[in-house]
Amino acid sequence: MNPYSKKDNINSPNYWNWNGFKICWSVTGEDNEIPIIFLHGFGANRKHWRNNLGYFAKRNCASYSIDLLGFGDSDQPGIKQIERLNNEIWCNQVKDFIAQVIRPKNSRKVILIGNSLGSLVALTCAVLFEDQIEKVIASPLPDQIKLSKKKIIISKFLKKSKDRFIKIFFIFFPLEIILFLITKLGVIKLGLHSAYSKKDNIDHELVDLVTKPVLRRTSARSLRAMCIGMTLRDEKLKASYLLRKLSASKKVPFLLIWGEKDNFIPLFVGKKIANFHRWVKLKIVSNSGHCIHDEDPSVFNRISYEWIRDLQTF
Repeated sequence: MNPYSKKDNINSPNYWNWNGFKICWSVTGEDNEIPIIFLHGFGANRKHWRNNLGYFAKRNCASYSIDLLGFGDSDQPGIKQIERLNNEIWCNQVKDFIAQVIRPKNSRKVILIGNSLGSLVALTCAVLFEDQIEKVIASPLPDQIKLSKKKIIISKFLKKSKDRFIKIFFIFFPLEIILFLITKLGVIKLGLHSAYSKKDNIDHELVDLVTKPVLRRTSARSLRAMCIGMTLRDEKLKASYLLRKLSASKKVPFLLIWGEKDNFIPLFVGKKIANFHRWVKLKIVSNSGHCIHDEDPSVFNRISYEWIRDLQTF
């Protein structure tokens, strides 16, 4: 696949071959100076940034959005193809995307903007290859936040037994049936109504972009790899540890944008992060939910761009 034959439209997909997997991505304003990668949340895809890419492209930003492996129009591998999917795998995907797709056009450090799971991936990237990342915007940041560094020591035998049990559980758990019921019983719409504070923003296009990937025959096997991968990942791949690592260097500026009415990850989590990690900037958007970038795009775009601009000016 040729990653350099590109279409400058979020609805016109480009494809990139990553480690034998087909990855779908879009770009707007590719010839601009400031490279930004937009990373979607769980269950979403690159098109969830439909109301953001154009805004940044008009402000000299090369705006890339990619479908993380297992989501959108990218390949959906299962445990036989990849064993497990977690934020380390997606971080490696972003790292290679920068090296193979962005670097031939642009040598500048990259800004990462993430929603939910995409925020965790962005944080992981900022820790694992901070020399490539200029700054991160996370809106919001998922994962359980532990302020204590204390470790609960578990014997190797118990850990091995627990890991085996979790793997067997997800292998036999009927995800195919669950996903079928989700699409047939209107659970996706129900989930969107929980995620969005402003219900009028839940249009046909949004429902379609979330539903289509779930209908692919490979979606259940990929979800199984995610369940195993995210459940069994090392502590060093969790937000608490990653934030502490980033705090030690403070080389990557970090902005949190949180919806006041986020039902999935309550605002107190964002306040907890900002209170403990004083170098993290927190912006709260009133009357907004879990997906501010799509629910209140004008507010999200303005806050994000002004923060990026002011840091560059400073």
